[in-house]
This record gives sequence, structure tokens and C-alpha cells, in this order.
Amino acid sequence: MTNPLLQFNKLPVFADFTPANIEPALDQLLAENRKRIEVLLDQGGPFDQQFLANMEQWNDELSQLWSPVAHLNGVKNSDELRDVYNACLPKLTEYSTQIGQNKRLYEAYKALAESEVYAQLNEAERKSVDNELRDFTLSGIALESQQQQRFAQIKQRLAELSTQFSNNVLDATHGWSKLVEDVAELSGIPENTLQAYQQAAQAKQQSGYLISLDLPAYLPLMQYCNNAALREEMYRAYTTRASEQGPNAGQWDNSALMDEILALRYELARLLGFENYAQRSLATKMAENPAHVEEFLIDLAEKSLPVAQRDFAELQEFAADQGVATLNAWDVPYYSEKLRLAKYDLSQEELRAYFPADKVIAGMFTIVSRLFDVEFKQANADIWHPDARFYHVEKNGKTIAKFYLDIFAREHKRGGAWMADCRVRRTLTSGEQQIPVAFLTCNFSAPTKDTPSLLTHNEVTTLFHEFGHGLHHMLTEINCAAVSGINGVAWDAVELPSQFLENWCWEKEAIPLISAHYKTGEVLPAPMLEKMLAAKNFQAGMMMVRQLEFSLFDIKMHAEYNPDKLIPIQQTLDAVRQKVSVSPVPEFNRFQHSFGHIFAGGYAAGYYSYKWAEVLSADAFSRFEEEGIFNSQTGQSFLTEILQQGGSKEPMELFSRFRGREPSVDALLRHSGIVSDEAAA
Repeated sequence: MTNPLLQFNKLPVFADFTPANIEPALDQLLAENRKRIEVLLDQGGPFDQQFLANMEQWNDELSQLWSPVAHLNGVKNSDELRDVYNACLPKLTEYSTQIGQNKRLYEAYKALAESEVYAQLNEAERKSVDNELRDFTLSGIALESQQQQRFAQIKQRLAELSTQFSNNVLDATHGWSKLVEDVAELSGIPENTLQAYQQAAQAKQQSGYLISLDLPAYLPLMQYCNNAALREEMYRAYTTRASEQGPNAGQWDNSALMDEILALRYELARLLGFENYAQRSLATKMAENPAHVEEFLIDLAEKSLPVAQRDFAELQEFAADQGVATLNAWDVPYYSEKLRLAKYDLSQEELRAYFPADKVIAGMFTIVSRLFDVEFKQANADIWHPDARFYHVEKNGKTIAKFYLDIFAREHKRGGAWMADCRVRRTLTSGEQQIPVAFLTCNFSAPTKDTPSLLTHNEVTTLFHEFGHGLHHMLTEINCAAVSGINGVAWDAVELPSQFLENWCWEKEAIPLISAHYKTGEVLPAPMLEKMLAAKNFQAGMMMVRQLEFSLFDIKMHAEYNPDKLIPIQQTLDAVRQKVSVSPVPEFNRFQHSFGHIFAGGYAAGYYSYKWAEVLSADAFSRFEEEGIFNSQTGQSFLTEILQQGGSKEPMELFSRFRGREPSVDALLRHSGIVSDEAAA
């Protein structure tokens, strides 16, 4: 009987993605792909458009099989699925490495690039071929046999370590909780959060209030709970996850994994002829070298640090007036929220009532429709959880893309927010058009028995951010899979559309579209909007240096790694904090042990990409500020020059075509309140 997971060019049926089906399907497809590639190479050519079409088809089939598996591993994790996922990863890594080191396949691409056929390819196809040749080099195609074997071993082990790192963070996050029976211990916490705690306890057949380390549970407690001892207990548990410190010390410790990851990345980079892994990472990014990245970050830090120091001094003074002699790390969110309330008479919780999730989603669709002339319609499809939804994206009455939306936090779901591709836009070998399909995932508070899901304004911007990624994937008009949508986009440019879309969360013309009080339906009142806008850059200096701390730690850790003079990871982080941090960080804090972006994600020696993309997005949005935030011509220009182009052109070329010049940091500094509008003028 045919494995149901090997029926392609249709939406996934998630019920079919059982642990029993996944590994056999992968084994069969990898064997088929190996055989098909060998047969193709044995024919000796011609290496032309048909050759590219065949390779694209086989790559896409593998993606169509694996993307739902990876998605389910993130949103519906179970012991059985995790075991199968972990068993499959080495097979995928081995296959990827073998393809990357297949000299005959490399020679085929090289022959195509040097033939007359190359000139007949369209720009996207030529870019995909160029990228393939670059990636062959980065996969060790030029290495001797023994070195290639070592390269393959390293790739295999890194895949295992990254997965184990993520699993440890997930297990450590869900491996700690606290049951509070007396509500008096939770004074100050908003009612809707208390309800969520109560529902969490009831789900475990317990009475009282069950508090977890999931962000929707953790953050409100840190911001509003008057109980300083409980805040400290939560802070310790959260910031020591997956480390040798804290309440679960050593149980899911990532320390040894991190050391091994850095050592293997260094060895991998040296095999390929790079001095360090930071250089290897930047080989596929806009930045030229690690020194330029550090220069960019330090320049921002020098401009931001005086503002951050003023922010923190103001907070200390405010806390001192409340009788707090020493401001501890677990006090910072609490007194920051009190200071925000004192300065602007506005809290995130007050705002939450005006941002029901359904209204925000509908308003976001309206904003995007006005900008890019597309429509969104909810539709039926097989889904993995009742909370998930499915939508069609339509243009001129025609469906051009589809996406799944899963926004509520729950057990067995990885924390954070992300976008992933389910299907990529491309032209099938039959000549039909395959339309893009995206997964969009967040972790917001679910509805309670008394209230719908209500978002903080920070969560509203998170939703817009992920939807910006989704638009980049879904609105592409590139039919070559390797550079369609987000594929082939330089990592330090991929955040441009996501951060760009966040800007509409702050605009007076857009707020009425995304806000309506969940009881009265009233749009966010003008006085509250004015307060929200006034508070936009509250502690912007502190937030800026916090992100710069992460970015500098990441790039320095990878650029300065030397096996002969090992610098402990903690020491590197401490040194960066001495330069750019203004908030207190206790000795026991082990933030790095749950820094999945760089130890388990794609941001290793690339976390600076967030800041660089902020420069691009702020500068891009400044054109809308000049021409009108709903100016349809400007929206069309962003659509055609950025969103539709995918990775088919270099990002600097695309940005310059949209903006009329290369990017400037001025708009970011102005938007962040680091410099005033007058100073920027």
C-alpha cells in the first residue's frame, strides 16, 4: 500500500503524519531521490532547464514530506513524534551532505553554468544556479575524501546537538511549574491572567493557580505581581532553564552541548578554509565580514548607550522613591511597568482589552489588503488542533496562496513565534502553478471562559511581524523554488518584510482597524492612543542595548573562538555586558542556555540580522511616512520591488530600487527615540 505521506502537490493531511508513517516515507523518498539523481547523472546530460526542473521537483517532494513533520514537532510535540523526528534528522543530514558533496552533480551544475543554456535561463534560474555552486563549495565539494567524511560527521553531530538543545529548553520550560493556593500571593496580577492560571490548574485536576514558564504566564507575573519573593523565584526558574543552575539544576543542562556546538562549528569552518565560523556564516549574508558586523553594532551601541543609561537611572530613581534601595533583575519589569503607568497613565493590560485577537487579525488583513490589493478568506482544511485556522489569499478573485494560523500557547507546543513554509511557489513539471502555503505560529493567551483572547500591544506587533514573513513567502511571483518567497534571501535581509509590517501597529490611521474593546466594541480612544504613542519609545535605549548585547555576544563568540585559548561562553557574555548592558544581571543567570536562535536555529553568527533588518525596515517605512502610510502606489512599489522578488536578486539591489538609495540608520534611530525628529532633520 502506498504511504499516504508520499502523495504530493496537495495540502498535508495531518492525521496521516503518524510516527508509524513518517520514517518509512522518508526512507523511501530518500532512496528514490538518490536513485533518480544517479540515473540522471549516468545519462550525462544535457544539463539544461529540464535538469533543473527535475532537481527542483525532487527537492520539493522532500520538502513537502518534511515540512509538516517539522511543524508538528513544534506545535504538537509528543514522545513518540520526538523519537521519530530524532531518528529521521540524521538521515536528512546525511542525504543533504551527500548531495552537497556529490562531485558529479556539482560538475553538472558547473557544466550548465558554463554552457549557452545558462544565458537562456531567466534571472531567477541563473541566481539559483549561482547559489547552488556557492553552496557546493560551502558543503565541502573541494575537500579530500577523508576531510569530506569528517565534514559529514560534523554536520550529523551538529544536527543532533541542535535538536537536543531545543528539546532540553522545551523540557526545562515545561518541567517547572508552581501551584499557588492563596490568591493573595498573586496580588497585582490582572484578572484575565489569574483566570488562565486557574484554568491551567483545573486542567491538571488541581485547585488554585498553576503558573508555568510559558511566556503568557511568566511575563504578566514579572510585570504585575506585588510579591517580590515570587517574582524572584520565577526569574530564577526562567533564566536558569536548561543549565547547571536553578531549581532543576543539571536535569536538562545544555552546557556541554553548547561547548561542543562551538567546537564543531569552528572545525567545520576551518575545513572550508575560513578563519572562524563567523566568516562561514557571513558567506551567505549581506555583511562582508565579522569586523563590519561588530563595527555596525558598536556604532549603534555608542549612540544608544547614553539613552539606555538615562532610562535605567530614571527607573532606579523611581524605584528608590517606592522604597527600593537595590533594583534586582526581577524588579526591573515590575517597576518598569509601574513607571510606564506613572508617566503615561497607561499599561499593557489596559490596552489588552482593546485588542481581541479576532479583531486584530481582521484588521491586519484589512491593512494588508489596502497596501497590496489582496484579500483573505477563511477556508476549511485538515488541521492539527481545533485552535488552528486556515486561510486563502486572493488577488482579483484568484487564490494565489494559502496559510495556517495557530496563535495560542498550549502544552506540547514550542514557545515563541515563527513562520515556516509548507509549500513553495513554483512551476510544476506538468506546467501547472504550485501556490505557496505558509505556517504562522504564535503563543498568545488562549480565551478563558469569560473573555476572548486579548493581546497586549507587544503581542499585536509580534503577530504583524510573523505575518510580514508570511507575506514575503506568499506574495512572491518567482516560480523557481530555490529563490521563491523567503528561499535564497540573505539571512540579514529576511527580517525586512516582517519588521516593516510592524510599523502599522503604531499608526493613527491603522489603529481603528485593529482595535475594538471586547465588551463595548469601542475603538481605542484617542487619549489612550496618544498615551500609547507617547509611550512607544519608553525605555527604548534599554531595549536597544539588550538586543545589541545578544548580537555582539553571538558574533564575538563565533569570531573569537580558538580551541587553543578557550574562552568560556559565560566570560564572553559577561565581557559584552560590561560594555553595553545597563540592567543588573545576577551571577546565576544562564540566558545563553536557552538562546535557541543561535544554538538551535539559523541565527548562529547572524543574530545581528535583526538589527540590520530594523535599519532596512525603518528606512523603507520612512518612504510611506513621506508619501502616505496607505499610499497604494508606494504599497505597490514595495510589493513589486521587495515582496514579489524573493531571493531572485541581491537584497541591496532590491532595497535601493525601492528606496532610491542605499539604506541609512537615521530612520531607525529616529523611530527608536535614540535621536529626536529635530536632530534627524
